[in-house]
Amino acid sequence: MAIDVETKDCTSVTDAELGEMEELVSESPHPFSMGLLSKQAEEWVLVTTARDNGKLKGFVFTTLERIGGTPAVLMGIGAVTRTSRRNTVLRGIMAEMFHRALMAFPDEDVVIGTRFDDASGFELFAHLDEVVPRPGHKASGEERAWGRRFAKRFGITATAYDDRCFTVRGDGSLTCLFSHESAKPEKIDADVRGLLGDIDPANGDSMIAFAWAMADKLEKLGS
Repeated sequence: MAIDVETKDCTSVTDAELGEMEELVSESPHPFSMGLLSKQAEEWVLVTTARDNGKLKGFVFTTLERIGGTPAVLMGIGAVTRTSRRNTVLRGIMAEMFHRALMAFPDEDVVIGTRFDDASGFELFAHLDEVVPRPGHKASGEERAWGRRFAKRFGITATAYDDRCFTVRGDGSLTCLFSHESAKPEKIDADVRGLLGDIDPANGDSMIAFAWAMADKLEKLGS
């Protein structure tokens, strides 16, 4: 059965839906509380949910905006449940991101950014270009500037963010990030894992990463 993906305005999110999100992550490494999720609903514009036979399997809070004139999709707090169909759920969520970006910014290149604390998070960018950071790539000044822009939009202080490594030092509390674990973590390249080598999830550390959906590819991905 296909995954049913829906996006709606955060102002219409119900307590019941927030409760479903809390239940989804209750046994994950990132047990976001209903109070935290409720606050996120107030801070973000859109929420995308993915359901399998009516049961919530994934969600993410997002906003589409222009940052310095450039079209951007910011993916905030979110999660995909750890089941055998997690990759299908993630693909459904990302297909919705591409569709929304295409509708909002037709014929334009769009940058998509989020934060995570596991190398599995790079699976979000599987179909995108110019992923930053990436193994063997020295980030340019403009790419580092994009990292700082995303950090600012995520409410991260300059002292907590390292714009050379794209990492965020936590304070021991639960971090608002996208929680996803690959179905086959053993197949993640060691060099990709190395990008997160100094991150301590238990301390709330995370990485900011982003990639580009070029206009021609976005037209295919978002259609």
